[in-house]
Amino acid sequence: MKTTQVAKEGEFTRDWYLVDVENKVLGRVATEIAQVLRGKKKPIYTPSVDTGDFVIVINADKIALTGNKLSDKTYYSHSGFPGGIKSISAGDLMQKNPEELIKKAVKGMLPKNKLARHMISKLKIYTGTEHPHKAQQPKKLEI
Repeated sequence: MKTTQVAKEGEFTRDWYLVDVENKVLGRVATEIAQVLRGKKKPIYTPSVDTGDFVIVINADKIALTGNKLSDKTYYSHSGFPGGIKSISAGDLMQKNPEELIKKAVKGMLPKNKLARHMISKLKIYTGTEHPHKAQQPKKLEI
């Protein structure tokens, strides 16, 4: 009988991937990024261990949303106090902070546990084509 392999920290390497999201649909990109962050495409994948890779996203301000989502989709946040609900449409969030739009989409596709904080910290998002991670020699990830 074979035993199941469980990944342990230090037994695997983390790669760096570069994703250009110019004219790509937000949801399609977010699902692929979430899979890479979780490490689901690796043979060493273990659900209870963060085996994922780093992802660098460039051109975040040029991402596309289909349909009427720019005006209809709304993001809510609450301060915890009575009457403390805030809302912002996807179009306003896109103009104000496009990095946050991608981060919210990817975070929603990660598991809802403590491990998700480690996974989302490996996501680096930039509005232009320049990024400070050239030393890591990221591989291009086609989506």
